[in-house]
Amino acid sequence: MSVLALHHVSIVTADLGKSLQFYCDVFGLTEIPRPDFPVAGAWLACGSLQIHLVVHPEGTFRQNPTIDRNDWHFAFRTDDFEGVTERLAALGFREDLPEDDPKCVLVSRSGPAGFPQLYLRDPDSNVVEINGAP
Repeated sequence: MSVLALHHVSIVTADLGKSLQFYCDVFGLTEIPRPDFPVAGAWLACGSLQIHLVVHPEGTFRQNPTIDRNDWHFAFRTDDFEGVTERLAALGFREDLPEDDPKCVLVSRSGPAGFPQLYLRDPDSNVVEINGAP
């Protein structure tokens, strides 16, 4: 069997504008050309990989308004974990907010994974991890 490599993560959104702004502003991703599919969406460059935002209002959305690290999520790896936490703080994301606040984050600087991890939610309540994995 040939070796597989991850190409992209597709994220369902109900509001493309909100999600596009979130992923560009919070993570610094940039929009890249996308074919003219019959469904609205956007493609974002993420290093050598891509994030695909797909508008699908009837899609499967999390109903839990809090961060659940054990629920479906994907992770960005960074070599500057503290820099990312500072950037998020400058954007208003904080650990001391109520769990259902859209800018609430969970941070674990040491734990079973062996590297720091941070969790937040996008505008559609998808859980996103940022970690300092080696």
